[in-house]
Amino acid sequence: MDGIAPFKLLVSREEALNILLNSIKPIDRTELIPIERAVGRVLAKDLVANMDIPPFDRAAVDGYAVRAEDTYGASEFNPRILRLVGVLRAGESTGRRLGSGECIRIATGCPIPPGADAVVMAEFTEERGEEVLVYKPVHPQENVSPKGEDIKRGEVVLREGEVLTPAKIGVFAALGLRKAPVYQRPKVAVIPTGFEVKEHGFALEDGHVYDINSYTLAAVLMENGATVTRAPVIPDSYEMLKWALHKYLDHDMIVFSGGSSVGERDLLAKVILEEGKLLFHGVQIKPGKPTLFGLVNDKPVLGMPGYPASCLSNAHIFLIPAVRKMARLPPKKLTVVRAKMARRFVSSTGREQFLTVKIVDGRVYPVFKKSGDITSLSKADGYIMLPVNLDVINEGDEVEVILFE
Repeated sequence: MDGIAPFKLLVSREEALNILLNSIKPIDRTELIPIERAVGRVLAKDLVANMDIPPFDRAAVDGYAVRAEDTYGASEFNPRILRLVGVLRAGESTGRRLGSGECIRIATGCPIPPGADAVVMAEFTEERGEEVLVYKPVHPQENVSPKGEDIKRGEVVLREGEVLTPAKIGVFAALGLRKAPVYQRPKVAVIPTGFEVKEHGFALEDGHVYDINSYTLAAVLMENGATVTRAPVIPDSYEMLKWALHKYLDHDMIVFSGGSSVGERDLLAKVILEEGKLLFHGVQIKPGKPTLFGLVNDKPVLGMPGYPASCLSNAHIFLIPAVRKMARLPPKKLTVVRAKMARRFVSSTGREQFLTVKIVDGRVYPVFKKSGDITSLSKADGYIMLPVNLDVINEGDEVEVILFE
């Protein structure tokens, strides 16, 4: 046995994140999917309108289609009287040309009849049998949505790289398009490791714990645009780690949890060194110092700490930015609030610290327990990034809290 060796060099969080993101390539693969499944996906090519929207001049209000000149001079005390020659309900149209002194009752959205050039709102009219009294004049095109007012044929209405929102899905629907060209989601394999980690469904023996990390990491990845393969637990052995690495190299990214520390059984760094390039191993942050990253066959391989709180906090720091870049999603927007510390906190790590906190009645309380305690994050509202040179936060000091939601 070689015993336990210390980390040779710790990189800063900023340096580690830069190395990671500079190694990530956005997905180029595309697919055509039904628009009802396209929300949140990234458009793979410009959407050019294949038709005008609206496809015809249409009524913008309920009222009466008229020739504007027939309403000139109308007032409350001197209405213009027009002859009612038809009714258009929603979805109906007519080829009848409107003559002088005539009008057609029309519903919002109906095509403007030939000969008409305006719509009088129903509120300014009175219908008496076959006659309509108009109490307010309209000018040509008043209350008319002209053909192509919203979208013109040939117009680029959505750009490649845009994230499809419900409103943008509506643009596809308005153009009669049932499918959208999008970039495929990156495929990420999550591999839990450790002799002490057990699958669910089996009784725990002394010294064993259930797999937590593959579930939390899979949830983070899926929430940020990836499809996930959650592998079975792999024992900490050189042969099994190497086997798992090669088995999942058909994925776009591989994420190991556990196996990144420097103990005698932690062999992932050795496997990556022999199979590819190890770009960093050890980050100047707490929790999460054992994080490693490398490339094997140009595929990113992340080694996350085995302790659940460390693993999940590092997912927020490193994994989310990486997978979002790969998925062509914009960087995650962080919500930051300022509040005052409820009690004194002493940091003695000599490393940048990811401190989970809860906000109660506008006051900030640390909730971090230990790296192995998942409740350090499940009970937190957000976190504070404490710089390396900060030793103490006093009660009443104002801090910036980055919210999880």
